[in-house]
Amino acid sequence: MTIAPGPGGTPGAVHTALCVLYFAVLLLLSAYGLHRSHLVWLCFRHRRALARTQAVAPAQVDDAALPIVTIQLPLFNEATVATRLLDHVALMDYPRDRLEVQVLDDSTDETQALVRAHVERLRAAGHDFVYLHRTDRTGYKAGALEEGLRVAKGDLIAIFDADFLPQPDFTRTCVAHFEDPRVGMVQTRWGHLNREHSLLTRVQALMLDGHHMVENRARFAAGCLFNFSGTGGMWRRQAIIDAGGWQHDTLTEDLDLSYRAQLAGWQFVYRADVVSPAELPEDVSAFRAQQYRWAKGTVQTSRKLLARVLSAPELTVTQRIEAFFHLTPHFAYPLMVVLSVLLLPALVLMPATDTRTMLLVDLPLCIGTTGSLGAFYALAEIAQGRSAKGALVRLPALIALGAGLAPHLTKAVLEGLDSMAGEFVRTPKKGSREGRYRARANLPTVEVALALVSFVSVIASIETRHWFATPFAMLFTFGYGYVALLVASEQVQRRREALTSAESDRVSGEMDALPADQADLAA
Repeated sequence: MTIAPGPGGTPGAVHTALCVLYFAVLLLLSAYGLHRSHLVWLCFRHRRALARTQAVAPAQVDDAALPIVTIQLPLFNEATVATRLLDHVALMDYPRDRLEVQVLDDSTDETQALVRAHVERLRAAGHDFVYLHRTDRTGYKAGALEEGLRVAKGDLIAIFDADFLPQPDFTRTCVAHFEDPRVGMVQTRWGHLNREHSLLTRVQALMLDGHHMVENRARFAAGCLFNFSGTGGMWRRQAIIDAGGWQHDTLTEDLDLSYRAQLAGWQFVYRADVVSPAELPEDVSAFRAQQYRWAKGTVQTSRKLLARVLSAPELTVTQRIEAFFHLTPHFAYPLMVVLSVLLLPALVLMPATDTRTMLLVDLPLCIGTTGSLGAFYALAEIAQGRSAKGALVRLPALIALGAGLAPHLTKAVLEGLDSMAGEFVRTPKKGSREGRYRARANLPTVEVALALVSFVSVIASIETRHWFATPFAMLFTFGYGYVALLVASEQVQRRREALTSAESDRVSGEMDALPADQADLAA
């Protein structure tokens, strides 16, 4: 939307300030949007190099010559998925005498007994599984990984979160890359077990595919810094040590370690063709909790390392610019909130421009920003052998969901700017028992208020003939409203379940208090 001068041709102070602020926010958001076009171009430019990387065959040397690998499985209250993970790791195609599995269990519930017993069964079957339990969760996941590293047998360390299903060829394929002594980490792609469960999971899958199939591939192929994703990857032990080890002063210990290791001179490899399936959060509260941790942790890592990265003499200008975009994407969320708030006064106070100006300025800006997103996610689908149409159909929902998350993630950004570390709130997994673990969520009052403001903006854009603003105001309205509705409905459902459970416990207690003959009669 282009804002013209106020009445009389001379904008007042309010009009000028509003115009400057509005366009400053819009241009910053456009920069992040257009950056995605650059990543798409990098993938296209380096497509042959990416193909050569995928052609690296699994290690086929004599088993006795293979390096010892330790697979670390950090767990915390994962009763619904833990044994499934252990069974998949036990099927790994790698010599048993060269493979150690560390189960790093910080659990405080029934997961302890369940996993300990399962480890004993696997040990009895000849697998080298080690169960390590901590009663003090210092450092959370990073602390568990660091403690396990101290006693690990392997020179190579693979890591899987509880909801992943590692495939048998993972270890041999990754090990082959470590024949190059410069390689410090190999990251593989995440798959999605429940992609088609709902609109929410389909949009999440598209978002993660964009990260893996475009961002990671582009940065790797262009020689830029990219990150270990926290799971589904393998490290050289020495690379972790040279980088200063696992540190827990941020909530994204994986991103933090990745940058420190690459600044120490280690090279990373990305394998998009090696896929480890995992669960996507199926309720919006769990998804928001996950995104909150990632946003806050990324901002913390940016605070910790961005100045060092931008001044690192061993990095090129291109690498530094790409690192800036990599470490600051979540700042787009407060910008989105500000934009949605500014939209209404801008529509009301500023007259619309003429049709020619809209075609020359507004249309190219709209196409440039939304078109870059379309190309980005279309490539993510095409690179998997899927249809680009699927990405384009889901793109409005993806943009709307991003807008709906903006208020919650703005809080995460502000907390990340204010403090380091914090509690590591793990993402609840459904697994075999739906409802066993649930994420906490507050009532979405801010989202409801912003949805109402955005709805008024839709009406204002039509009344004032700001036609290009209408679809964006509608996306804000739908995004805020959709997230608010999902969160509110989940909270209502959980309260009903809690009341039902309380009533059941009350009746059971009354039955237990009756004499045996009266209890039989009541039953």
